[in-house]
Amino acid sequence: MKFIIEILLIGVAVSIAAFLIPGVQVSGFFSAIIAGILIGVANATIGSILRLLTFPINLMTLGLMSFIITVLMVLLVDHYMTGFNTSGFIAALIFALVLSVVKMIIGIFK
Repeated sequence: MKFIIEILLIGVAVSIAAFLIPGVQVSGFFSAIIAGILIGVANATIGSILRLLTFPINLMTLGLMSFIITVLMVLLVDHYMTGFNTSGFIAALIFALVLSVVKMIIGIFK
């Protein structure tokens, strides 16, 4: 049951972030859930490998490289998913920032 609630909360977070940012469109709540899951999977797999390879740069930039990798994962999901669209790198950057803040706020109330 907790897993289902987590998935729904991811969908809510993606929906809220897409609503707040003018350059991001989500075609529906189901697409928001799928986008959230795919962003999480991309971060866990490809993002982890990239973070490992860019560890020295990440250390020198005090973690900024990890955030850029997250933005790249958002753009990757945008490229492969039809119901989730961003208008470019800046929109994906703001989306990743707002998504992390919304997930943090939702995490406080769990």
